[in-house]
Amino acid sequence: MLTSICGINWGDEGKGRMVDLLSEKFDIVCRYQGGNNAGHTVINDKGRFILNLLPSGILREDVVNVMGPGMVIDIKHLCGEIEKLREGGIKISPKNLKISDKAIITMPYNVLQDVMEEDRLTKATGKPYGSTRRGIAPVYADKYMKKAFRMGELLNLALLYKRLPDIVEWKNLTIKAYGFEPVTVEAMKEYFETYGKPLADYVCDVGIYLNEANKAGKNIMFEAQLGALRDIDFGIVPYTSSSSTIAAYAPIGAGVPNLKLNNSIGIMKAYSSCVGAGPFTCEYFGDKAEKLRELGGEYGAATGRPRRVGPFDVVASRYGIRCQGADEIALTKLDVLSGYEEIEICTHYTLDGKVIDEFPFTDVLDECKPVFEKVKGWNCDISKCRKAGDLPKAALDYIKLLEKLCGCKIKYVSVGAERDAYIEM
Repeated sequence: MLTSICGINWGDEGKGRMVDLLSEKFDIVCRYQGGNNAGHTVINDKGRFILNLLPSGILREDVVNVMGPGMVIDIKHLCGEIEKLREGGIKISPKNLKISDKAIITMPYNVLQDVMEEDRLTKATGKPYGSTRRGIAPVYADKYMKKAFRMGELLNLALLYKRLPDIVEWKNLTIKAYGFEPVTVEAMKEYFETYGKPLADYVCDVGIYLNEANKAGKNIMFEAQLGALRDIDFGIVPYTSSSSTIAAYAPIGAGVPNLKLNNSIGIMKAYSSCVGAGPFTCEYFGDKAEKLRELGGEYGAATGRPRRVGPFDVVASRYGIRCQGADEIALTKLDVLSGYEEIEICTHYTLDGKVIDEFPFTDVLDECKPVFEKVKGWNCDISKCRKAGDLPKAALDYIKLLEKLCGCKIKYVSVGAERDAYIEM
């Protein structure tokens, strides 16, 4: 069984929490795109963990975790993340963590490029992209210009070091043009020596491993970062990530393009949240935003930035479900809405005075206005509910309404951050 867990909206939907929960049924969890520019927060019996690079299955001792060739890996960050997990009692070894030899290494100069350009945009236009400043766009650019380093090269540093001077010389043309001090070959060698060598034992051809596991009948989960609206092709360009967050890309980004998914589980919140710049049609402002943000603890796991928030967006969610080819939905953070007597839903947009139901092209999104409808809230604590029958009628009605409006079955409902705080419908 090959299953993808993917975000339906702007990211931050609670995928890590659901992957941690569902991974009990899987032998392997594989991250297939992105880098350390987003975070998954997971709370279990061992504590609270924030994962930026590692697959969320790493928190289960009997699950093998794979970092696929579609990822970009900041090796300094990864070494730190592994160390923090070990301090929290999590065992990590080449037996339960395998890193693709084809995955790309995020370099310090990629991070510098990201910061330089965001600062330039801020000063020149006042309109930065809202990047996490983790070097993601520059390193993916290097990948497609065929000037990136791959994890497999850590197994032959002598050969890598022959390539390094030419790459550094090329990169410094850009860095000096921004008015910054150039990077040095020696500093980049130190980066590889300090953070690359400790990871060498984890590097392998994950395609061979995953194909053999599939032949053996293993259950494999593909874990996405961010959501459909952050996809480089189908998202709100340019306010997207630089990789494909779409479920259809999962086998490719995992290193097994010959395999096909059996199931796609889409994750969406019971309301909307968004980190970074760009159009966000359903956005709340002022006290309404502050209340929802505080109730939901809406601050970025990777950056700590306050998330923009709003009511559930039917138009964006229906589009995300289609992009992800979702067969079923896991609805997260329903408990956050427990403090409301009435709950708003963004059911439509208006554009030039006309009601629209389809998610539009980026250029006109800023001109769209939300159409809100109110439904009855339940205004009581649901965090102890473990069966659908435990939920108040208003909460059940809300779930059924979202299911109807979005046209996709809601199978799981999260009512808290703890591992067992969920309902299977």
